[in-house]
Amino acid sequence: MVTKKAQFQVGSRLAHLLSQEYASSEKALKELVDNGWDADAGVIRISLPEPMTDDPIEIIDDGTGMTEEEVRRHYLAIAADRRLVRGERTTGKNRRVKGRKGIGKFAGLMAAAEMRLETSARGVTSSFDLRLADLASVEDIENLPINITTQACSPELHGTRIVLTRLHAGFAFPDPKKFRQVLLHEYGRESSITIYVDNKALGVDDVDGSYQESVTTVRGVGDVKLRFSIAENKSVSRQPGIVIRVDGKVIGKPSFLGLDERDDFPQKLLKKLYGEIDADGLREHVTAGWDGIIENSELLAQVIETAQPVLIQAFEVRYRRDIQLAQARLQKTVKERLSALPQFRREFAERAITKVLDRFYGESPDKVEPYIFVLLEAIENADYGVVLKHLAGTDRSDVVAVAEALADFGLADMAHLVEQAKARIAFLDNLEALALDHKTLEVQMHKAIEKNLWIFGSQYSLFSSNTTLKRQSADFLDKKFQGKHAANRPDLLLNENLDGASLLIEFKRPSHPLNHDDYQQATGYRHDLLKVVSKAIEVLVIGGHRSADFPQYNLEPNVRVLTYLDVIASARRQIDWQLKS
Repeated sequence: MVTKKAQFQVGSRLAHLLSQEYASSEKALKELVDNGWDADAGVIRISLPEPMTDDPIEIIDDGTGMTEEEVRRHYLAIAADRRLVRGERTTGKNRRVKGRKGIGKFAGLMAAAEMRLETSARGVTSSFDLRLADLASVEDIENLPINITTQACSPELHGTRIVLTRLHAGFAFPDPKKFRQVLLHEYGRESSITIYVDNKALGVDDVDGSYQESVTTVRGVGDVKLRFSIAENKSVSRQPGIVIRVDGKVIGKPSFLGLDERDDFPQKLLKKLYGEIDADGLREHVTAGWDGIIENSELLAQVIETAQPVLIQAFEVRYRRDIQLAQARLQKTVKERLSALPQFRREFAERAITKVLDRFYGESPDKVEPYIFVLLEAIENADYGVVLKHLAGTDRSDVVAVAEALADFGLADMAHLVEQAKARIAFLDNLEALALDHKTLEVQMHKAIEKNLWIFGSQYSLFSSNTTLKRQSADFLDKKFQGKHAANRPDLLLNENLDGASLLIEFKRPSHPLNHDDYQQATGYRHDLLKVVSKAIEVLVIGGHRSADFPQYNLEPNVRVLTYLDVIASARRQIDWQLKS
């Protein structure tokens, strides 16, 4: 056994970084877990003491460990950003490095007065002790002597062990439950690492909230196990939702199993959902790279169909009372106006208000009330209600009465169209202002237009978002535009109409002149997407104006080139014609 002297090396950022504090002992300990992550550990074990005992805190990982030289050069380099020396990602598992500030090594001293580090790599175990009292005894931390002890170990041994002793009596002991919440938020979806707290691996049941599990037999799939928690407060993970496991491996990204597409489900609650489904029977429907499940898999649809009602029921049990209380509070405000409505309208208004409250669950009353009042205004003044009531009460054998009722409906519908036309003119005025502003980006024009495809002509009003197409195009873009190509990622909109035809719109910023490269780029996207989308794709390329080299002839079929101002002018002419008619 050999003991040698060493010293900390102080970086220029020390004074600023050491002034920062951790919000809790649990978050401080997470910094030590991050060290294991950066060392490519597959397993990290944390042992926490029982309150009011002298037991230590231990963090043990099976990462790469450090040699004595690495301890000196890297671990003892305070405030040095390791990414500048060794890159943004780890060498072995290509993980994104978490340690950035170079002071995480001191995190344990927030909870304890003494810290011991033992690390093994390439046949040598190196260890040293760090005491809070020693740090306080020197003016400059670079003058603090560190005694590194080394001894031979098995060449196969690797990893690091940190032991924290003499825990501070003035601080709350790390709470295992709270600590798991901190770790779940950061590591809950990481399949390449398993973290144990007091010999229990992090899992869905560690979420601070209501936990539920069930096993259902799905035809063609076999047993499907659903485990999920609904968090008590905020989101427990950076990636909320449900993941699917096949043969123990997570396939694809978390999803909400269609709950995010339901108008009657409060979207804010989705962030509280955290769980997983074990469905080994889907293995034949997993993609070749095991990075997803085939989109049109009927077996996957059956699994989702089985799981969704269970999730909805769990949310109903947990949050329905909250939703009802919110509705009751708001009902006091609108009760007077509701009572003034005819009975048939009042029932419709109450149902509509309930939907608004569900949709905006968790928002403050000040934000929700304007939606409610606009809704009531429309219901109070709508001619549709009277006309539809007339139609419903008309005897179908009375041809004259039916004809008169239909004529009334036509007048009401015409009045609605006039109001719609006025609103669309105001929309076009604002869209034109965006198009004339050279600072406007393509993503801003995309956002303004994606739900207003009527501006391209009445035939485009039938196009709408398709979840499958959206995922397919997103997957294609994620795979193609990575690394140095990420900056070239296009701004595409891919929709589908009732006939199954697809529409691809490539947006360019208003200041951009459309050129030959833009044409080739848009048609190239179509060629690539046709590999995953089997139906015809119409292409619209839209930008500020055409440049001289944009092709005029021999264009591919179903390709249109438009400018924002031409589209707006054409839409105005259609509305003018409609109003005159």
